[in-house]
Amino acid sequence: MTEQIKNLTQFLKDSLTPYHAQETARALLLQNGFTPLSEADDWELFEGGKYFVEREGALLAFTVGAPDNFSYKIVASHIDSPALKLKENAEIKSGGCVVLNTETYGGGLWYSFFDRPLKIAGRVVKSEDGRVYSETVYSDYLVTIPSLAIHQNRNANDGFAVNPQTDLLPLVGLDEPASESFLDGFSGGERVLAYDLFVVSATEPYLFGKNGEFLASPRVDNLTSAYASLEGLFSHANSDGVCMAALFNSEEIGSGTTTGAGSDFLEITMKRIAYALRFDESEYFKALSSSFLLSVDNAHALHPNHPEKSDPTNKVKAGGGVVIKSHANGAYITDGVSSAIVKTVFEKAGVPYQTFFNRSDVRSGSTLGKIALQRTHMKGADIGLAQYAMHSACESFAVSDYAEMVNGITAFFSSDLRADDDGFIIR
Repeated sequence: MTEQIKNLTQFLKDSLTPYHAQETARALLLQNGFTPLSEADDWELFEGGKYFVEREGALLAFTVGAPDNFSYKIVASHIDSPALKLKENAEIKSGGCVVLNTETYGGGLWYSFFDRPLKIAGRVVKSEDGRVYSETVYSDYLVTIPSLAIHQNRNANDGFAVNPQTDLLPLVGLDEPASESFLDGFSGGERVLAYDLFVVSATEPYLFGKNGEFLASPRVDNLTSAYASLEGLFSHANSDGVCMAALFNSEEIGSGTTTGAGSDFLEITMKRIAYALRFDESEYFKALSSSFLLSVDNAHALHPNHPEKSDPTNKVKAGGGVVIKSHANGAYITDGVSSAIVKTVFEKAGVPYQTFFNRSDVRSGSTLGKIALQRTHMKGADIGLAQYAMHSACESFAVSDYAEMVNGITAFFSSDLRADDDGFIIR
């Protein structure tokens, strides 16, 4: 296992929820010399500076280059994944056991969450001396969701429809007179007033294939993109303008929260950067014309057991390089011009790429790209890793593709992009 994959694997293990991913990203940024900013304070920014700003469950990190060609190069991803979210008053006593009442978060492949190790993770909210504050937590024990035996569900192999209210209740303990509430383990002796806790896959990441060609892990979608964007930000060559890695929350539920791509977080941060660098509003809007956003989220690799599920002329293969994603009805933000820009950047850097289109008789998924660009007009394209089992409790991809994704993002940040009357100039 290469050092790069070891580091990625650790990020996947540590980032159980968006709150954990934000904390892990913050630690990496501090280690790499980035300065934290607060939305509540004035900002003083300098050429050559490295900064980041946070909202609960989201983070924007950026570098400031020479102001000669002031524009933004943004790599946007998300750090949430499908999971089971605990309701309040979650404990249900049944059959001598205690299970937890959950609701689904996002569109998970829910049958994959049965009979595997799961953890409780997220944040708990407490109050002390009139101050409300939160703590990021995870259980030091495992829970699981037992399947109903085949003898009691004879038609399971013919098609089993998961009922979220009855089937997705994790088993947390025996119903014993002296047993404590599951919340006691997160309280630290203090009262927990509320929480945002999830039941998440605790499967350990692992390499597979005869030569270790593949990596399987929970939350491949979309922590691989988030970590690749940070790697690219750390390693890119000096470039003009602002390079930014945007790590959003709530993409799996529509991006409509204050920490999602549909919020004002990106727009306000971009404007504050411009104003702190002494650019006025007119110069900010002019900068957008030469700016570019890469929306980085994964794509469906051609499944070896079901090749008929892929488009007949755009067969995305694991190990085939970075995927550029397009869709006629705007599920992805890529158009002919932005696709050509990405291909030119990748070709100059020797990064292999391939193109993804859905079958025309299948409804497309979407990404945060088009949501983000509704608030900040600039060119953009959707790219991603080719992966298997999207939204499963354990997803997988070809290791070589991750290295090429980092190379591609690094090349993007290092490129000089600017608009002119005839199109884009790429250096």
